[in-house]
Amino acid sequence: MSPTIIADTPGHIQYTRNMVTGASTANLALILVDARQGIVEQTRRHAFIASLLRVPHLVLCINKMDLVDYDQAVFERIRNEFRQFAAKLDVGDLTFIPISALLGDNVVTRSASTPWYDGTSLLHHLEEVHIASDRNLIDARFPVQYVIRPQAQTSHELHDYRGYAGQVAGGVFKPGDDVVVLPSGMATTIEAIDTSDGPVQEAFAPMSVTVRLKDDVDVSRGDMICRPHNQPRATQDIEAMICWLSQDFSLHVRGMYGIKHTTRNVRAQVRDLEYRIDVNTLHRDETAESLALNEIGRVKLRTTQPLFVDEYRRNRTTGSFLLIDESTGATVGSGMIL
Repeated sequence: MSPTIIADTPGHIQYTRNMVTGASTANLALILVDARQGIVEQTRRHAFIASLLRVPHLVLCINKMDLVDYDQAVFERIRNEFRQFAAKLDVGDLTFIPISALLGDNVVTRSASTPWYDGTSLLHHLEEVHIASDRNLIDARFPVQYVIRPQAQTSHELHDYRGYAGQVAGGVFKPGDDVVVLPSGMATTIEAIDTSDGPVQEAFAPMSVTVRLKDDVDVSRGDMICRPHNQPRATQDIEAMICWLSQDFSLHVRGMYGIKHTTRNVRAQVRDLEYRIDVNTLHRDETAESLALNEIGRVKLRTTQPLFVDEYRRNRTTGSFLLIDESTGATVGSGMIL
């Protein structure tokens, strides 16, 4: 599991970029709330971003309970207020834990100072939370990152070796599986799957492996290996939620950007900005014409070449992308495909 810890400190809006980067691969997010201050703007901002990035498990740690005399009413007031806000979000698993990080109450073990709390400690929850079902083991996706052709001509075993290296983005691959290579559409069969420790009988996300195919088909970086009857959507028209990460540039309609999707790099134009969302109130501003640092909006993009995509809610790897400023090479936006 890769948890993301988010501290709610008023004024630290610059943490949004770091949070988007970390939470995009996290299974669980911890949001710290000061029991004296309750739910603040940053609490709502971080909860919304965690929900947008489809972090499956969310834990609200109500901290500094020692400074409010371990008052159960304070805990319940904050819990009820956050539940009302979270009802507007897509949060699958929500847990509340009263803690004192300074004194260790309910951090490693249950605390006698909160006899009214019948839940587990934070450490116990992190150790026992079920994350196996969070993986997409149905949609087999393997973006090719590198073609391996060893140059050791003296080795008979390696002379004809041709493998395709990458990280499994979804599903399960096994030797003997029928697969298809996109965009060519060529069908073949997996002959073997190699790792640094030797051959394996199956590969699943997020394993990094080298796939060998039975037939000599044309495969290069950026291609996608998948199942014949379960393929991602090939499209040049993309609708996505964008979190803007640049303080030097703003997103504008008709702007051109580089787009990095799995191992594929193309160019994209912003065709439309449908709305900008206020992460504190969840209000949609349909009159917005740009996105600035830390702002989030829904856009329509047109790419120069087809991308092989899934909805972000179904696959966080094939459903996400980065926008690159072509003049500087800087990452300016993070997108979740709808």
